[in-house]
Amino acid sequence: MKHPSKEIIGTWSNLLKGKKIVLCICGSVAAIKSPEIARGLMRHGAEVYIVMSKAATLIIHPYLMEWATGNPVVTELTGKVEHVMLCGKTETKADLVLIAPATANTISKIACGIDDTPVTTFVSTALGTGIPIMIVPAMHETMYRNPFVAENIEKLKKMGIMFIGPRFEEGKAKIATPEQVINAVIRYFTPKILKGRKVLVTAGPTREYLDNVKFLTTPSTGKMGLAIAEECIASGAQVTLIMGPTTLKPPLEAKVIRVITCEEMRNAVVNELKKEKYDYIFLPAAPLDFTFKERFKGKIPSEIQELNVKLIATPKISAEARKYAPNSFIVAFKAEYGGTLEEMISKAYERLISQKLDLIVLNDVSRTDIGFASDYNEVYVIDRNKDIIHIPRRRKREVAREIIRIAVEKSKSKSS
Repeated sequence: MKHPSKEIIGTWSNLLKGKKIVLCICGSVAAIKSPEIARGLMRHGAEVYIVMSKAATLIIHPYLMEWATGNPVVTELTGKVEHVMLCGKTETKADLVLIAPATANTISKIACGIDDTPVTTFVSTALGTGIPIMIVPAMHETMYRNPFVAENIEKLKKMGIMFIGPRFEEGKAKIATPEQVINAVIRYFTPKILKGRKVLVTAGPTREYLDNVKFLTTPSTGKMGLAIAEECIASGAQVTLIMGPTTLKPPLEAKVIRVITCEEMRNAVVNELKKEKYDYIFLPAAPLDFTFKERFKGKIPSEIQELNVKLIATPKISAEARKYAPNSFIVAFKAEYGGTLEEMISKAYERLISQKLDLIVLNDVSRTDIGFASDYNEVYVIDRNKDIIHIPRRRKREVAREIIRIAVEKSKSKSS
């Protein structure tokens, strides 16, 4: 009988579909984050198996992790030789061993080849098999400064073991967030189809100020643009992200240029294209099409009963991109509000041809279940031959992966 918890597998995406991950938990208070990490991996499609040290069971009960994953929890090795089943050279072996949290004690044991807990036994077996290993350290900042701990971490890194975190906040070392851990796993398994490529991405809204307080904007949050940037990084690209005003945090690995107005976004794009050659340009940002002809200084008095303003068109950033990057593969985005699909596709295709773009991505922002501020999107990718690829409603990260895959395939056809 299928465990009820397994019903969440793949509910967010299939980015980890078919992957078997062993999550090892050590005796740190950060173990309280392990259920969230496990279930996040599952929601992206992974099957997760739990291994706990005795010290970890004093922090959280194995029943919690069995509930979280729907799989039995290994707290001791038995005649089932669990470490061989999941980390040996078997058909049932895992694709990844993830230690989250990992204490200084366990890290040092692994570095010295000591094997005296279920966690270290699994890692020891994985090392012998060649299964990739990720470590998410959790310890006090002073322990990172311990020269022996630091030496052991460097030793493991040289062996190819990957480390995630820590974060340094409020003067303290903190374990990487569950989101950071999950994203690192997704990155590892992402095909490196953009390795060695340079990519420019725009994201978020722009603001056009009427005075120093009031402004016109769009409901864009930048989620689609950040999903594109993150997926490009995961695919091996070097990414420059030009980002309008949003509360979302950009990927740490991206070169980030923050802008506010449409003119600033346009200038940032042009300046980058003048300085650097980019292989791909993705333009999912939602800059305003209009700006105020006159901007008032200070704050317009609220006592004024009526105010007539004039709007003028802003430059089309996608057209500017083609002007300054004649050889780049440019993917623009077109948001439409309602109308028939045929009408929306026709408008998008007209933009594609008139601005000499390579692909245009169309979505209907009149729907509340996709588009602005949503975690989901549904789009139509149109090329210059008017071939249309429909990407059904999915989370934006998964939509981003499909868009990038299509762009890479189309760019190969273009250059051949």
